[in-house]
Order: sequence, then structure tokens, then C-alpha cells
Amino acid sequence: MSIRHVEEYRDPEISQKLIAQIRSASRRNVRLMEVCGTHTMSVFRNGIRAVLPETVTLLSGPGCPVCVTDQSEIDAFIRIARTENVIVCSFGDLLRVPGTGSSLEKERAGGRDIRIVYSSMDALETAKKNPDKKVVFLGVGFETTAPTVAAAVLAAEEMNLDNFFVFSAHKRVIPALMALGRMQQIQVDGFLLPGHVSVIIGTDAYTPFFAAYRFPCVIAGFEPADILHAVYRLIYRIEKNEPALENAYPRAVMLRGNTKALELMDRVFEPVDASWRGMGTIPQSGLRLRQSFEKYDALKELNIRIRSAKEPKGCACGLVITGQVIPPECPLYKKICTPVNPVGPCMVSGEGTCAAYYRYHGDQD
Repeated sequence: MSIRHVEEYRDPEISQKLIAQIRSASRRNVRLMEVCGTHTMSVFRNGIRAVLPETVTLLSGPGCPVCVTDQSEIDAFIRIARTENVIVCSFGDLLRVPGTGSSLEKERAGGRDIRIVYSSMDALETAKKNPDKKVVFLGVGFETTAPTVAAAVLAAEEMNLDNFFVFSAHKRVIPALMALGRMQQIQVDGFLLPGHVSVIIGTDAYTPFFAAYRFPCVIAGFEPADILHAVYRLIYRIEKNEPALENAYPRAVMLRGNTKALELMDRVFEPVDASWRGMGTIPQSGLRLRQSFEKYDALKELNIRIRSAKEPKGCACGLVITGQVIPPECPLYKKICTPVNPVGPCMVSGEGTCAAYYRYHGDQD
């Protein structure tokens, strides 16, 4: 089935035809991992798991940026918030993520100046309006958000702002995929590749991963038919024993991605080893400010060091985001860990797998 326009992807009749194709084609038991938090939420919200045959299992991978942020980084965010004369600007999901002894939300309730923003440019504007304060933007996200943060840094330089700083906790998707490929405990037959990240990095960026591990890989959009189409292409490739790297989101994703965004990101940031929750340190999987922009580095300005930290006792978030368990298999799920009283970030974030299970599965776990 060839689907070309967004209106077609929203057509329920096309979705029904794709479901029939999947059921007809699927013979083997397969485990497919979506590496995108937005895909995870779309899968749950649209009931996609329920319409797939029993032979097809969808697993949620490390696609939620808040969820993969290491516990040591969360603790560092909190230490920054406790620093005098500092305003912390953050995306809303981060505030409720528990650190080792506190959270940004608790620090805010205790009087620390922590503000929810919707972009790094909002943080830049806060710095302009508060010249007597040091304004720190907590940069969490993948290649989707990093170019916008790079743009904010360049804007700060152009305006000669000396009170705007960035904590870069950004992560890179390709090194994470390579790490997943090396993890023998991860049993995956194919990958549903992220849409938003792929818009930036392009289809060609996945070639090293595909060449190294030969997993069938399909880039997908976010409408129900987008995801069903990608699932069908994965099953088709698996059944035919013909692994391939496919772009099922051509209306948004190009071979080389968004070259201007990539150039912007490369101008301001450079790759660095980074720690991921549940995956440990992955070489060259993070982004730090280049030396020419290190005056905007919050860690250097505030003399904050990243200290090792353990994940909350009993929390299986690290196993959930690597597809090794599903949320109901965590001993804390729905018993101690709930959206009202989260233990780990997977129950906090709008893209978290545990939050999605809790919201959409109800009593069916």
C-alpha cells in the first residue's frame, strides 16, 4: 500500500486495511522497538497494541529524553537550583522527576526560582529581563531540541549577554542505537525509528547502525496509519528475511535531514561520552558546548561537578526504557509508584512508558 499525503494517514479506512495486511503477513513471533517517546504515546493513545496480532509485540525503547536523563544529572539540576542568585529554566516534565533527595518541584515549593519554559529562547528572554541573575537553561533532549539551544547560545553571544548559561544534558540517538545493538539481553527483531529526530539527522544517519547490526529499520510518522504502515514494512522485511533501512515518513524526512539545523548544532556543540539511565556510559552519545562557547556552560560557571548517583531503589525504569521489562513487571508499579507519587521518570514524563501504561491500560495490566 502506498500512502503519500497526510490526509491518507488520517483515514481510518486505510488504517483498517493496514491492520488486515499486518495480520495476513505476520507468521513469526516478532518484537519491535519504537525508539521515540512520541511514538510510544501515539501507540497507547490510539490503541495500536490492541489491534495487532498476538505474533507482534511492541516494546518501548530509550526514546523519552527525560526518562534517559541520568540520576546524576537530575541531582546536578537540583544543586544548581539551590545556588544563590540563579534562575533555573526548565521544561515542565523535569520538575517532578525525583532526584536522590529532592526534586526541582520541591525546590521550587521551597522558594527556589525555577521557571517552566517552552523553549530555550524563553530562557534567553528571562536572562534579558533579569540582568542581575544568572539564568540557567536545562538542556534535555535529543537532536530535535539541540539546534534550538544552539541558536539561543548564538543569540546570547550576539547580544553580549553574560548571564545566560546552558546545562547541556542532550543525548544523541545513533550512539544509543549502537549500544542497544551491543546489549545481548535486548531481544529485538526490528526498530521503529523516531520521526522528529529523523527530520533533523536524516535517513542516511542510520546507515552505520543498520550496516553494523542488520536489523530491519523503518522511520515512521505519528498518525495511526503512519505507525501501522511502519509496522507492516518491518514485518514484511522480517518475514522475507530481507532486512532494510526504510523511510516511511518521506513527507518530512530527507536523506540528509535538516542541514541548516545540523550545521547550527555542530557549530555550538561537540560529541562527548554521556551517561544514560539504564544504559550506563555510551561513547560520544552526548553533546557539550565547544570550547569557543564554554563561557555559556553552566557547570563551569557555577563550579558544579557531576557526582555518581544510584537510581531509586526498586525502580525498574532503566529496564523499561531498554525493553527488558514492561511497567507491570516493576514491583513498584501502581503500588508505590504512581503519577501522583512517582518514583522514577518513566512515570513522570508525558512520553514515559510507565505513565502511558498507567493512563491507557487501566486495570488490564
